Amino acid sequence: MLKKVLVVFGTRPEAIKMAPLVKVLKSDKYFDMRVCVTAQHREMLDQVLDIFHIKPDYDLNIMRSGQDLYDITSSVLLSMRDILDDFSPDIVLVHGDTTTSSTTALAAFYKKIQIGHVEAGLRTNNIFSPWPEEANRQITGVLANYHFAPTRSSKENLLKENKNANTIKVTGNTVIDALFWTLEEIKHTPGLQKRIIENFKKSGVDFKKIKKIILVTGHRRENFGQGFINICKALKNLALQNSDVIIIYPVHLNPHVQQPVKEILSNIDNIKLIRPLEYESFVYLMEQSYFIITDSGGIQEEASSLGKPVLIMRDTTERPEALQAGTVKLVGTDLEKIVTEAQKLLDDKNIYESMSKAENPYGDGKASQKIVEFLKKVLV
Repeated sequence: MLKKVLVVFGTRPEAIKMAPLVKVLKSDKYFDMRVCVTAQHREMLDQVLDIFHIKPDYDLNIMRSGQDLYDITSSVLLSMRDILDDFSPDIVLVHGDTTTSSTTALAAFYKKIQIGHVEAGLRTNNIFSPWPEEANRQITGVLANYHFAPTRSSKENLLKENKNANTIKVTGNTVIDALFWTLEEIKHTPGLQKRIIENFKKSGVDFKKIKKIILVTGHRRENFGQGFINICKALKNLALQNSDVIIIYPVHLNPHVQQPVKEILSNIDNIKLIRPLEYESFVYLMEQSYFIITDSGGIQEEASSLGKPVLIMRDTTERPEALQAGTVKLVGTDLEKIVTEAQKLLDDKNIYESMSKAENPYGDGKASQKIVEFLKKVLV
């Protein structure tokens, strides 16, 4: 009898990281696999579903204007009850550190259904940094039966929490699977690269005329308010000090991000504020960039695979491997520190190369296959 697997995700980053796993599960005749999306992020999620040709079997469509964590949690928990009753999976697979993941894990636990946690074991050990992601991943880790750790460091974190070693599998990170798959699609799909380049031109970005690109992303809740004001002021200073550099910022749709970004960074010639990009275009932009300034988690891993230095606008990171390898630096939301470290990368080739040539600690692009092989052994 086929083993029934329910894959659940709700945000764009989750979708990117779970898409390769969905593809591998779907192609394996050992499994009856279904996909459930909560649509915690609707528009940005749909972009990824289209790119990876994933059609959800269940779509909770929970996103509402002005929703908060209470809304997301209660909507997911109540909706998942009906999905689990309908499909009765042998295991539910969730990803990382979102409210969708922790709440889905709780719903599965209430039904005594096994839980597999992809990208398990990341820790800052401060539940308010990042918030609410650190609490989400710890909650999911408590409830999960199986833990798919991206690195040995993540496995060590789980062992310190008294997880059974037999339930932990070090796989690498599925985001590298997605990255390599997408790069191949761009390279080998006729017209795709041309379309991407033409779309950037419409946003005022002509790669042939640009010497160096600084790519910026930002969306973390803990940076809302003064944190984002500091970030924007730092970017403005960098732009004014380096007229030959272009800063490209795909601006997150959250109003807490949009407001300070537009107020401080509009009408600066070498800052391009653009809409959030579909994943293929974002991968292309990462590859074209000189370095990246971000508060994201997954980008730290993708950039390492592309040889792009990263300045992290957070005070802590659950990905210490990149810090140890030297591919990333923490700069927080300190205005002067952001400017100083960015300027070093622009001015000092030795510093740049020491970060860009550091070894990538996040895997070989085969994490999804490793997860599936593990599931075959435990789901008997």
